[in-house]
Amino acid sequence: MSSYYAPPGGLPPQSALMSQRAVFTEAYAVIPRGCFSDIVVSHLPGWTDTRLWLIARPLSGFSETFSQYVMEVAPGGGSDAPDAETAAEHWLFFTEGLATLTIGATGHEVEAGSYAYIPAGTAWKLLAEGNGPARFHWLRKLYEAAPGVAAPAAFVINERDVPVRWMPDTLNRWGTTRFVDPTDMAHDAHVNIVTFEPGGLIPFEETHVMEHGLYVLEGKAVYKLNKDWVEVEAGDFMWLRAFCPQACYAAGPGRFRYLLYKDVNRHARLRGVLR
Repeated sequence: MSSYYAPPGGLPPQSALMSQRAVFTEAYAVIPRGCFSDIVVSHLPGWTDTRLWLIARPLSGFSETFSQYVMEVAPGGGSDAPDAETAAEHWLFFTEGLATLTIGATGHEVEAGSYAYIPAGTAWKLLAEGNGPARFHWLRKLYEAAPGVAAPAAFVINERDVPVRWMPDTLNRWGTTRFVDPTDMAHDAHVNIVTFEPGGLIPFEETHVMEHGLYVLEGKAVYKLNKDWVEVEAGDFMWLRAFCPQACYAAGPGRFRYLLYKDVNRHARLRGVLR
């Protein structure tokens, strides 16, 4: 059974040391889970009984292609009009609680482990139910259409129903839960779950054009970010700009897992910002 870390909020005690692990550089950023306090929560128009931590947004020198929110919706809260940006596509990954997610005219009961893709221009709404808050990650991106390629369809699934695809020659210690076929050109980004069993590693410095957002769902590891080895744990968020070298060593004692965003399957833009 998977467990997913969710920020509890609150404030650190006045006796706490100020030294933390937060890092912001030209190549990467690390937002440790200790930064997810009540003092930095945000609220959104059209949402009731809801708060969130906004951990990535398009910004010069930071995220270029996506935004990411860590959402907390109290029972009975939610939204009938979650986003006025009709050009945005959405990914939702639920870590705790119960909710009804309605996409178009179809309702879906979602819980921890549920994953939803909502295409741009699709009406949707969410109502939190149960005895505790519904917690989930919400990623947004302006969809980039491709000539002759139909837009992707909405779907809802639970990660327990998707097998981990283990990297070859890794003794099943490094794998990815892929929610769409990587060769499906309809999708211009992937949001997957990466799993490392104890002893798993990326034994080379990945250096590629895809931008990354990584939220650690479970466990701990050391991650190579540009020229630095950084220790990360459940609840930490990492942003990596395009071409930032990266590697990983997950020594254990438990498995290490993160929710991964990357932009894929499209030409490099040559003229300004896509709208």
